[in-house]
This record gives sequence, C-alpha cells and structure tokens, in this order.
Amino acid sequence: MKRIKAACICQTLHFMLKEDADHAYAVQLVTEEVKHYKQSLERNHTRYKILEETSQPDGSILMRIVKQYNQSPVGDYLN
Repeated sequence: MKRIKAACICQTLHFMLKEDADHAYAVQLVTEEVKHYKQSLERNHTRYKILEETSQPDGSILMRIVKQYNQSPVGDYLN
C-alpha cells in the first residue's frame, strides 16, 4: 500500500493581455487578475510560495509558483 507523504505542484502562469483592449487598460486588467488569483489562494487556504513574478515587456506577468496539491500535506516543499 502507498500513501502520499507530501505533494505540491509547480506551475508557470502567464497572465496575458487582452488583445481587444487598450494597452494601458489591458495592463491594469492583468494586474487585477494577478491580485484576484493571490486572494483566491488565500481565501481557499491553499499553501503556496511564489518563486518568481516578472513583468514582461508587453505588460503581461509571468509567475512561477509552488502550491499545495489538493489537500495533501506539503512537507518541506514550501520551506
């Protein structure tokens, strides 16, 4: 029999600009989307660690994150 002792998922997320919106407004929307994403992680009590958050030349945001997978224990992954 096997049991999961610790599990996390590593993701690279690209928050992209809306193509049909004005550039300044599209950048504002991306910033709000990132903020909302972080709030949803907090609201759902998901343990996470943002490894990198980089603004791209076009205004989009690239985020590398390690986060809790389902409700599995995270072990040493987030230290």
